[in-house]
Amino acid sequence: MTLTGKHIVLGITGSIAAYKACSLIRLFVKAGAEVQVVITPAGKEFITPVTLSALTSKPVISEFFAQRDGSWHSHVDLGLWADAMVIAPATASTIGKMANGIADNMLITTYLSMKAPVFVAPAMDLDMFRHPATQKNLETLRSYGNHIIEPTSGELASKLVGKGRMEEPENIFSTIEQFLTTDQTLADKTIMITAGPTYEKIDPVRFIGNYSSGKMGYAIARQCAQRGADTILISGPTQLTINHPRVKLIKVESAQEMYLAATENFALCDAAILSAAVADFTPMQKADTKIKREKGEQVITLQPTHDIAATLGQQKTDKQKLVGFALETNDEQHNAQQKLLKKNLDFIVLNSLRDKGAGFNVDTNKITIINRSGETTNYPLKNKDEVANDIVNTLTSLWEQQK
Repeated sequence: MTLTGKHIVLGITGSIAAYKACSLIRLFVKAGAEVQVVITPAGKEFITPVTLSALTSKPVISEFFAQRDGSWHSHVDLGLWADAMVIAPATASTIGKMANGIADNMLITTYLSMKAPVFVAPAMDLDMFRHPATQKNLETLRSYGNHIIEPTSGELASKLVGKGRMEEPENIFSTIEQFLTTDQTLADKTIMITAGPTYEKIDPVRFIGNYSSGKMGYAIARQCAQRGADTILISGPTQLTINHPRVKLIKVESAQEMYLAATENFALCDAAILSAAVADFTPMQKADTKIKREKGEQVITLQPTHDIAATLGQQKTDKQKLVGFALETNDEQHNAQQKLLKKNLDFIVLNSLRDKGAGFNVDTNKITIINRSGETTNYPLKNKDEVANDIVNTLTSLWEQQK
């Protein structure tokens, strides 16, 4: 049984697709997992707690207070107990509450206390699913590190045909099973990742920055942690969050702060993956007060920042691996290969701003990986979690070649 000893919190909300939760529970239980159902009051209008309890062999949790004697259900304990939380089906209302922290029922408070990865399987009518509010809320949940299991297209309860059907239980189960049984080949490794932009202050309210969202670096950090690595994530300013016990998050703002954090931690690591978009220049003088428009034309003198990749390339031992990124707009492959050799990288991940869907602030990326011998591997456009998997696979293969 592939999930023996695993704990699953299954959240069920008020959707006609709630009946599919029975099949999902059976799949989890058959695989050896313990399942605790948390259901919203509306969810109980579609499926009864008696049925769910019979399938899980556990009382169903719905209300904050178990009885009128002062006893209560601890959402904090559930957050610590679970190996994964799955919300299937997830209605537009629940997704909105999750995205905005509206903790008005037991399911949302459990979600907000959850230490384990969270998977969300939306189910709703096609117009609700494609509404900008729903799409914005889903994007917010992704930015928090949640995994969205996309709905499928087909005939809906409204008799309309379109995207909004909850993914089938077998496919949801496969997604969770694969996640929880991912190989632990990196369990003996410590990996450092840099992510996001840096902000170089001009005065107390202005800065020089870039459009990096940090999504690629955070996806790589999740992938490393899921494979068992102790992961150090050095992040520039971003709205993203990460929730994994093996990830140590170090927040920085400037290129200098990222340089200091990276050089301080690199000696402890078996590898570093430098995906951050670090500023190449910083203002030589930073005003102590806001520069007023009345002062007229301004000249900002810039000085180079420390080159993190070059510094770590010089410090790197034979036992360490160093991975860099190159975002190019022209002569992409030549420039990336020169950077790889100059900075003593083991391989480099090349992006081109000319590739649609591979720029800043998107959920997809299209990469080419170039190794030290000049061999290139081109990958199609993928979501960033899949791209992270390709990058970590390449890193893992380097260690396997040394055995």
